[in-house]
Amino acid sequence: MSSSDDGGYVHDPAAFDTDGEQGAEEPAGGGGSLEPTHPDAVDREFDWRGWLLVGVIVFAFIIAPLAIYLVPPGADGYRFALLILPLAPALLLAVTAVWATTRP
Repeated sequence: MSSSDDGGYVHDPAAFDTDGEQGAEEPAGGGGSLEPTHPDAVDREFDWRGWLLVGVIVFAFIIAPLAIYLVPPGADGYRFALLILPLAPALLLAVTAVWATTRP
């Protein structure tokens, strides 16, 4: 006898609300309805935030590495050129990416 034939209990977490009682729970992006919002229905445009993110990507992946390559570090500039100079564009890219992709 297989498990599907025995009529046993099958747990469905979506059938329970936060109190543990059965009921329908609102989806995270539903906006008040029980139907989830389709990604095509959301107003997403490639606007100035997207272009700013593209500019930061160009800076982080082209300009900063070229600066490290073309301006070789001296004895005093070794820490700056190989540690701090790559860190600044990486942090800028991370902050800009999060900012540009979150919409109010």
